[in-house]
Amino acid sequence: MSKVRERILDVATDLFYREGIQAVGVDTIIGTAEVARMSFYRHFRSKEGLALAVLERRDERLCAWFEQEVERLAPDVKLRPLAVFDALAMRLANPDYRGCAFLNTIAETPPPSHALHRAAAAHKRRFEAYFARLLRAGGLDESVSGDLMLLFDGAVVTAVREGNPTPAARAKRMAARVLGIAPAN
Repeated sequence: MSKVRERILDVATDLFYREGIQAVGVDTIIGTAEVARMSFYRHFRSKEGLALAVLERRDERLCAWFEQEVERLAPDVKLRPLAVFDALAMRLANPDYRGCAFLNTIAETPPPSHALHRAAAAHKRRFEAYFARLLRAGGLDESVSGDLMLLFDGAVVTAVREGNPTPAARAKRMAARVLGIAPAN
């Protein structure tokens, strides 16, 4: 990937997350990234194309981060579904945390037919499938993956509303009850 493309993606990732996709214009991205308009359009056909690339890259990086952290936090595969909430707590504790970029995108682009809405929803389905894989690997009931996803997203929204990371621990306790296992601390 070219350095210019990478710089545009980095700037857009930051601006879209802090201010919202709809609130940030191409001119702001070009100015902040310090690239020529022609360079921008050489790499991205439109702001929507850039936003889709940002979501794709964020999805790949976020999922890889969670997989790595969950494995590190829970050597016991049976406890890995709960460790997702410990990893979430780490993210929620970041003072710059402004919620889930994918949920924010869904809220910003209401029609489910919108390409950005579909991309963000696809990430959520991928993450729910990740829960299902963890449950299956631990010999647990994978049919509750949607329940764990609901707890995960609920913890994210509640943490933003309350301004603290404690909802992740509450969601972990609820997930442990759903799974019928005692969480490790």
